[in-house]
Amino acid sequence: MAKATKKQALGRGLSALLKDPDNDIQSVSDKNADKVIGNVVELDINSIEVNPFQPRSNFNDETLEELASSIRELGIIQPITVRKLDFNKFQLVSGERRFRASKLVGLETIPAYIRIANDQESLEMALVENIQRQDLDPIEIALSYQRLTDEIQITQEKLSERVGKKRSTITNYMRLLKLDPIIQTGMRDGFVSMGHGRALVNIDKKKDQIAIYEKIVAEGLSVRETEQLVKAFKNNRGESSINKTTTKKELPSYISKNIDSITKNLAVKVDITSSPNGKGKIVIPFHSKEEFQRLKKILTGG
Repeated sequence: MAKATKKQALGRGLSALLKDPDNDIQSVSDKNADKVIGNVVELDINSIEVNPFQPRSNFNDETLEELASSIRELGIIQPITVRKLDFNKFQLVSGERRFRASKLVGLETIPAYIRIANDQESLEMALVENIQRQDLDPIEIALSYQRLTDEIQITQEKLSERVGKKRSTITNYMRLLKLDPIIQTGMRDGFVSMGHGRALVNIDKKKDQIAIYEKIVAEGLSVRETEQLVKAFKNNRGESSINKTTTKKELPSYISKNIDSITKNLAVKVDITSSPNGKGKIVIPFHSKEEFQRLKKILTGG
């Protein structure tokens, strides 16, 4: 306990160095820079702005609340990383979820590693650090790779060394950006996986990609079934292979026995798909705002 208190007090002591306008640290060669740069410093949370280079664009409210609850109980376990912009002004390099959750909790200060970096270095640090995270979706990762190659002018070979990934892995991610935006959104929302996307990217025309994507979602096709469908499409060179009726999977009895009652209760024809592992989807169509509101009332009770 005493050790943790000493570390926190040290961080606060270092923060005082950053609030001296007569000795403002702007470069690694400035006085006291060696005491601050690379160390954990307690920063006023309102002195930090979000990073415009942040590759993540989706922040799940539920998981953010869970993180906030953890911070409320245990505090910040892993400091964020910031770069110094100006006197008592910083910008996030990594750790935006921790930063957002800390604000939700109402923290006034937050532990941070301080870096001195220009815009290009900040972009590279933010993208490379975020690519290493496990919770980015495939499109966020692909966009990060794209920005690194475009804005920093780094080759895929150099990029593979920098992020510790095979060049083929980077290429596979970046190819996903050739998909129609509707499919990219579907991948980000979890309707299809990266495996589905890698199969669909072999279709040149966006309208054909969309046609196959809609069939995947409607019928709950697996990655393997999607690969076979794409292969058939390319061999037949037309839409006929997409529109061919596939063998209808037999639904488990606990589903088939209840489809009629669900349809009757909702007053719309629902479509249910099920996979061998027990997972499935219930698709409930609506054709107007009024019908959506009616269905919402039935499903939520209000």
